[in-house]
Order: sequence, then C-alpha cells, then structure tokens
Amino acid sequence: MTSFPEKLLNGYRTFKDGRFAQEQPLYRSLAQQGQTPETMIIACCDSRAAPDIIFGSTPGEIFVVRNVANLVPPYEPDDTYHSTSAALEFAVQSLRVKNIVVLGHGRCGGINAALNPASEPLSPGDFIGKWMDLIMPAVSAIAANDLSPQEKQLELERAAVRHSLANLRTFPCVKILEDKDRLTLHGAWFDIADGDLWVMDSETGEFSPTS
Repeated sequence: MTSFPEKLLNGYRTFKDGRFAQEQPLYRSLAQQGQTPETMIIACCDSRAAPDIIFGSTPGEIFVVRNVANLVPPYEPDDTYHSTSAALEFAVQSLRVKNIVVLGHGRCGGINAALNPASEPLSPGDFIGKWMDLIMPAVSAIAANDLSPQEKQLELERAAVRHSLANLRTFPCVKILEDKDRLTLHGAWFDIADGDLWVMDSETGEFSPTS
C-alpha cells in the first residue's frame, strides 16, 4: 500500500496542535452553524498564490474556487459539467456573498501556455488548451503588440481578470444582484516575487498597487 506523504502529515500535526487548538471554538461554531462568508474569491490553482494566505483570512471567512488562470466561463446552461459555474451558483444563490474577487497573479503558467502554446498537448484531452481558449481574443490582440515577452505575460494576466469579470456578468444571478447593489465585483493581481497586491479600478479597468 502506498504511504501518505509524510510532509503532509507533519504539516497536519502542526496545524492540529497549533492553529486548530487555538481556534477550536471557531471551528466548532462553523461546524454547528455552517459557513457565512461575505466574499468569494476566484483564483488560480497555482501553489504560489493561495488566497487565504495572501489575505490572511480566518476559517469561514472567504469562499474560494481555484482553476487554471482564474478564469470564469460564460453562462452556458447545458448538460456538460461546469465546476466554476457550480461554485459561483452556490456562493451567490445559497451563501449570498456580498463580494466576488477575481484574483490573478504574476508568472501564471496557464497564461504562459496561452501565449506560447506547445506543439503537442500535454495529453490527448488537451484540457489546458481548451480551457485557455476562453481568452484567445485577448491572446491574439496582445500577441500582435510590440511588447517584450514579460510585458505580454503581464498584460494577459490582467486581461484575464477583466475577461472573467465580464463573463461573471453574463450570469443572470450575478447581474441582477449587482444592479441592485447587493453584490460587488472586484479585480486584483498578486505579484509572487514582491508580494504586492494590485487592485483594479472598476471604471477604467486599470490596476494600481495597494499601499
């Protein structure tokens, strides 16, 4: 039988004896009363950009969905599987979150794959390639610009945030609540190397560093 990764077990033991022991009343309350997060964060599954670490959140505070390149597909009520859309539906319709944050980050592998597609897909399913097709219009526009590879990467990382915010508004439940001022959408971008958080202006779509 394959043994469970020892590093994970050691990390669990540290958590159980440390943070969990200190916050056990909170965990018990969450177990008994359920979760009531006010914010949903749609982030990349990159191991270097964990939202709960970046925002220093406590258990039960944020509802997080993570996927490659923090993308939101458009509203498509069909018979296929929609993981991100399902999480969005639950956060908005059941948890009644007040904020949705799309969080991009620097040096994103999914964004790099979109800008520099491999000659052969990683698997016959080409799941990454198909997923990144969501932002192909932005890829084409940015690739045509006279920018360095690093500048193109940054531009597309931020364009992906704006694209996901636009797709969020194709969901009726999101658009209706936003129009009633009961739900607010936000964009942000995290620099892994420097630890800086850039927040998007909702009117201009431009990003500015937080103080």
